[in-house]
Amino acid sequence: MTKSYLSLFLVLLSLSAFAQKFKVSGKITDANGEPLIGASVIEKGTNNGTTADGSGVYTLSVGYSGATLIVTYVGYNKIEKEINGQEIQNFTLEDATLLSQVTVVGSRNMNRSSTDTPAPIDVINIQEVTTKQGQLDVNQLLQFAAPSFNSNRQTGSDGADHVDPASLRGLGPDQTLVLINGKRRHQSALVNLFGSRGRGNTGTDLNAIPAAAIERIEILRDGAAAQYGSDAIAGVINIVLKETVSQLTANVNAGMYKAKYRFDDKNFDGQNYNVNLNYGLKIAKTGFLNVTADYNFRDHTNRANTSPLDEISRRQYGDPQMKNAAIYYNAKIPVRKNFQVYSFGGHNTRTGDAYAWTRFADDVKNIPSIYPNGFDPIIASKITDNAATVGVRGVWKQWDIDLSNTYGFNKFDFSVKNSLNTSLGAQSQTSFEAGGFQLGQNVTNLNFTRFYKSVLSGLNIAFGGEYRTERYKIFAGEEASYTTYDQNFAGGSQGFPGFSPADITNRSRSNFGAYLDVEADLTKKLLVDAAVRFENYSDFGSTLNGKLGARYKITDDIAVRGSVSTGFRAPSLAQKYFNSTFTNFVNGQAVQVLLANNNSAVTKALGIPELKQETSQNASLGVTVTPKGSALSVTVDGYYVKVKDRVVLTGQFSDEDEAIGPLLKSLNVGQAQFFTNALSYTTTKGIDVIVAHSTALGRGRFSTTLAANFNWMKLGPINTSPALIGKEDTYFNQRERSFVLASAPPSKINLTFDYTVSKLSLMVRFVRFGEIKLTNWNYGSINEETNQEYTEAEYTDIYKPKIQTDVTANYKFSKNISLSIGGSNILNVYPNMSKPYLTESGGAWDPVQMGSNGAFLFTRIGFKF
Repeated sequence: MTKSYLSLFLVLLSLSAFAQKFKVSGKITDANGEPLIGASVIEKGTNNGTTADGSGVYTLSVGYSGATLIVTYVGYNKIEKEINGQEIQNFTLEDATLLSQVTVVGSRNMNRSSTDTPAPIDVINIQEVTTKQGQLDVNQLLQFAAPSFNSNRQTGSDGADHVDPASLRGLGPDQTLVLINGKRRHQSALVNLFGSRGRGNTGTDLNAIPAAAIERIEILRDGAAAQYGSDAIAGVINIVLKETVSQLTANVNAGMYKAKYRFDDKNFDGQNYNVNLNYGLKIAKTGFLNVTADYNFRDHTNRANTSPLDEISRRQYGDPQMKNAAIYYNAKIPVRKNFQVYSFGGHNTRTGDAYAWTRFADDVKNIPSIYPNGFDPIIASKITDNAATVGVRGVWKQWDIDLSNTYGFNKFDFSVKNSLNTSLGAQSQTSFEAGGFQLGQNVTNLNFTRFYKSVLSGLNIAFGGEYRTERYKIFAGEEASYTTYDQNFAGGSQGFPGFSPADITNRSRSNFGAYLDVEADLTKKLLVDAAVRFENYSDFGSTLNGKLGARYKITDDIAVRGSVSTGFRAPSLAQKYFNSTFTNFVNGQAVQVLLANNNSAVTKALGIPELKQETSQNASLGVTVTPKGSALSVTVDGYYVKVKDRVVLTGQFSDEDEAIGPLLKSLNVGQAQFFTNALSYTTTKGIDVIVAHSTALGRGRFSTTLAANFNWMKLGPINTSPALIGKEDTYFNQRERSFVLASAPPSKINLTFDYTVSKLSLMVRFVRFGEIKLTNWNYGSINEETNQEYTEAEYTDIYKPKIQTDVTANYKFSKNISLSIGGSNILNVYPNMSKPYLTESGGAWDPVQMGSNGAFLFTRIGFKF
């Protein structure tokens, strides 16, 4: 953190001296009017609280007259209420059965809150976040709300332009498990081939889930494979859908980017529009059906031809155009007193237009009679994403039993527009159906949970099983999209060659898992959690993993927590079976590249072994400080993650290579690459720091939050096959290693100031991104002027630390209507420029830090009835 950040933080904390208190009192009873002795009353957003006395009466001095009180009592439903200047506040709590208790990711104890677990958990209230920032999709919301989360929009990256790769703690997108209401979410069918993040990984498409359907997002920043299974090496993201009833909410959002760099006279582009509706219908006494409809439009941005450093590389560089429509639901229906049927899920359709690299007029891949000025191919997508969960949950002899089935489906259908097949000559068509791929997943769960209040100071036992099946398919495009009709010219659709019949894939696998989780409060100060999980996969065998965690309260204000665990991640079916021939650009020159699957003739000829699971060792240690009676909280958590046999996409072997060249020439491709467990290990060390303070200021409340992530990654030796010993620099060279190291900035610091007074709230946020280094296409090449290889300084692009500034004002005209106006990156800050033709993306910036779009100005109108 810079000195200016620290000084500003301390000055604003000192403003608490001007706090004005407001006294509120009342009585807390149950539905029969009996006092609830010891019920907890807390001022929201602070540690300021009290308990009810022997008559159920409480008195509390809060920061200001608009404060919100949270009232809780074990076995009863929580009440959250804004006092609105009323000094007398009475509360009546209703009995809560086990079926209404809250599940928090990271603990299977349904009596546990997010602040009471042995691992760090971020709980993000989506309604609060969306009123204070302009981002409209889940990935970008989390990018600026959670420092350990990173996501950048890609451009010129084929399928990755249409699905934003995201990561936790600098690890891969496929090393984070995503849950919806505690149930495993399916991954995207896409495997990322380009871009600075997610290279060679499959991930989960968070943007398929509308933010308007989400109540909160829980981020478990700890390894949890022993608790939840494959993919949970970096942590778990649990998305909790809304349960509100008898309330209609609607939001209309609009925004655009202020272009600092344009080759024309346009000052704004990248218009964004969003409209969403949410309504909940009550069913019986405790049941509900909550439905959300959401539509989002995002137009192109263009930041091409902006660099003074070199000649034009692309005429179009920026965000793709996206049209995203979704409908989601969440439902629970009571069946007798102790049972309920539940279901949730939704449908998402997204269409996208993304610009590929420019083919200029004199390019050998252009046909001047069709495009006299050259052309910019457009890679278009239609993405279909469906998900549905159906389950029954009930209480039998104090055991909470949960049986469910979840099906998820993701399909990419590609087409190419404004293109041609050079080998067809002047008769070539200009649009093509290019084929695509899809992934289906079905998960059946049976879980048992019981809490023994009288054993020790509380004992929770959970166990259960899971059976999962997955199927991955690649389907071919039309003939002209992949065929070379004249061997003297490049074949296939320019920009994105279609999938051929040789690429068609239809593969499946299954796995069975079983777990045991025991969590015990050995004393009122010491909590211990232990978990073990066994899984067996049909395609690579069995794995056994464990986790041990603990939290110890040194005092009521200070606690230490930590955990050790082992984990694993099964290689995705896409990583095992994806194969394609595509066009890559090296120093601005188009090269046909074969991506061969793990069972192909190429990999077998080179002795590449079958993919196996990644394994991990995780450790974390942290401290929490929450002084009672104050509004200050501090958490510091250090972590260590070692991932062995990491699956990566190799570098590209040339047809001039003595070992692989003859085979590639017979396949008519210039280069080839494949997936393999190339990295013997990676180690990631890091620290998460969160400092939050809230105080009354004048007639309102002033909140300050400092949240930061610092991480350091190291890459181990390269695993090669005997046939490729000595070719480690091609197998996984410096360029590929730098992409892994750039999965996240080495530091990201968020400093947020939030002031609310009466109907007005103001937010100012600073986000500092650490320095990122990437290796460009000069690596390993000869400088024609010196006849020597380029030096490290010449093949390294350095993106120095940058600070983004966000400002938002929100005003509530009434309890039904509110307006937000603001800007993200209002100072129009960009990463440092690089030479476009040397970057992976072909623009003056790779997708790093805050991205290359500049300032985003927005407005939002919210309705609630």
